[in-house]
Amino acid sequence: MDFDQPPVVSVSAEGGILPDGAWPLTIPAVSQLVRDGLELSPFVTFLVGENGSGKSTIVEAVAAAYGLSPEGGSAQGHYSTRATESPLAGALRLRRGIGAARWGFFLRAETMHGWYTYSESTGGGPKFHEMSHGESFLEVLRTRFDSPGFYCLDEPEAALSFSSTLALIGTLGRIVDAGGQVLCATHSPVLAAMTGATILEVGEWGLRRTSWEDLELVQHWKAYLDAPGRYLRHVLD
Repeated sequence: MDFDQPPVVSVSAEGGILPDGAWPLTIPAVSQLVRDGLELSPFVTFLVGENGSGKSTIVEAVAAAYGLSPEGGSAQGHYSTRATESPLAGALRLRRGIGAARWGFFLRAETMHGWYTYSESTGGGPKFHEMSHGESFLEVLRTRFDSPGFYCLDEPEAALSFSSTLALIGTLGRIVDAGGQVLCATHSPVLAAMTGATILEVGEWGLRRTSWEDLELVQHWKAYLDAPGRYLRHVLD
């Protein structure tokens, strides 16, 4: 028996919990996940796609199914300001790795302000609200991403500069080296370039495995940086 397994080996769904034709099953990527399941990389899996493609919905649901707070944080610190998460988590079943670490953390860019308030209210720890947006994210990475476990991230680059995004890649690399696992939704071509990561492109086709070079995101950024005027004349005229 293999005891050297990641925290989450695969994700599947139990039929009948989500009504046919109801949101979020109307999102192709979610529909594919429910129908076919999803194997995660034992190291790092990136979900990359346009706004509304379902990548954040999937990461949120997997995090909640793992036992993490859907508004961000760990399994030990559930709080809720306003429940907006989809019902997808209730339909998901995770096949967990035998002997894998149970710790986890969900870094969700849009709700981190609320998590800072919750964290400070419990006493001790960093004063996140006294830091800049980027500094607080880096402090979370320093103090919470420090042990093996399952780490879910939803667009963490939102607060990070180019150099800080590179620092995040270094943090994720240390997590993997320590036996941890990462699932991340991102718009960042810098982050998605992480060596050894599995990339799933999310769109109207559902989910498909691809390479960094073949991502539409990367191709658009390369073309824009090469000649921004070709793009800007369409949005400014």
